[in-house]
Amino acid sequence: MKVQMHSIRFDADRKLIDFIQKKLDKLETFYDRIIDAEVFLRIENDDSRENKVIEVKMNIPGEQLFAKTNAKSFEAAADDATEALRRQLKKFKEKQVIIK
Repeated sequence: MKVQMHSIRFDADRKLIDFIQKKLDKLETFYDRIIDAEVFLRIENDDSRENKVIEVKMNIPGEQLFAKTNAKSFEAAADDATEALRRQLKKFKEKQVIIK
């Protein structure tokens, strides 16, 4: 799957980018027709510890899925975001089965 990474106001480490890519690639086991994904990494300027934000826009035929999560680390946020997308993919697939 083609994934575009955007780190806003900082340079993301290669290991972090590879980690997120692997996480998103695993989603193809749940739905194999994923077109692409766009990931935005951002550090919020607030006093809370959970200031790492990941937003993921994923395009599938006829739909666009979105997940946004905050966490203490980008790795934890990536885990949460991919889990949210996995649930959305499952729900989308169930709807497709019902329609057909």
